[in-house]
Amino acid sequence: MLSDTPVAVDRGGYRDTVTPWEEPAWRAEVLAWVRAGFTAHGLRPTGRWRARLRPWSVLLRLEVEEHGAVWFKANPPAGAFEGGLTAALARWVPGHVLEPLAVDTGRGWSLLPDGGPLLRDVLAREAVAPGTWEELVRQYAAVQHALAPRAGDIARLGVPAVPTAALPGVLDRLDDTPQASPERAALRALRPRLTDWCAELDALGVPDSLDHADLHEGQVFHPAPGRFTFFDWGDAVVAHPFAGLAVPARRAAGHHGPRVLPRLRDAYLEPWTDTGRTTVELRRAVSIAWRLSALNRAAAYGRVFPAVTGTAGAATARAGARCLLELLDEPPL
Repeated sequence: MLSDTPVAVDRGGYRDTVTPWEEPAWRAEVLAWVRAGFTAHGLRPTGRWRARLRPWSVLLRLEVEEHGAVWFKANPPAGAFEGGLTAALARWVPGHVLEPLAVDTGRGWSLLPDGGPLLRDVLAREAVAPGTWEELVRQYAAVQHALAPRAGDIARLGVPAVPTAALPGVLDRLDDTPQASPERAALRALRPRLTDWCAELDALGVPDSLDHADLHEGQVFHPAPGRFTFFDWGDAVVAHPFAGLAVPARRAAGHHGPRVLPRLRDAYLEPWTDTGRTTVELRRAVSIAWRLSALNRAAAYGRVFPAVTGTAGAATARAGARCLLELLDEPPL
């Protein structure tokens, strides 16, 4: 039987975070829904489970016999599309994503199988060659390339659609504080150049697709050499796909140094060589999209539970502001 009480509740650095978890009726509904999902799939819970609470999600790790663990995730309203998106991706790009055991799109709930070891855990216990990162971004790009014809379908699932031409407006919405600072002044001075970069990127003609927008080593399962499973799509947008390279490439450079970046870029671009663009044009698009990726990543910090305020709300706001300032950095490629 599944216990009504977790063995541990992890709030991380967000001690005053208010999520639906604080409501006993909500917790009871979740456990009833999870039990129904277990029954439908013939899973037998051990009774032990843990809760992880963050401003942007409620995550439960539920131990089950013979299968290790199953995960429940609740998204805030602004990210409630994730369950439906994950289910659709399992149909459209099977083998590259998790296939949900159950989804409630109205409530933003998902029940997910375990995907094996995280790439983060693999990196912690063994040396990983740069080629592993190259294969990761190559497979991710192949997924994006395959999904480009479905960009409209993905947007209809509720995933925010942010075409390149709309990015100056994203900056205007994010930079709405009257506070004066050298950084704010620099961002506002960058506005005309931002418009030019967007126009240049648009003119290169690479179609919009799904951008995970936060594809680091904690968002990728690595169950076997050459195999990667992408998950945690709550920050996703329909946008220029090349913006998705910045996060994994930065993480790879953190492990292996900046010398790996050109190889990662070219591995990422392999699936896109059929677009009719030259290598020079594709590399230029990567450079522009790398810089512009800061905008949608900064905007994603606003996708938190409505009741998140206090120090937790301030912490997420600061993180979003730091991300936005990356727009000022010269791309390393």
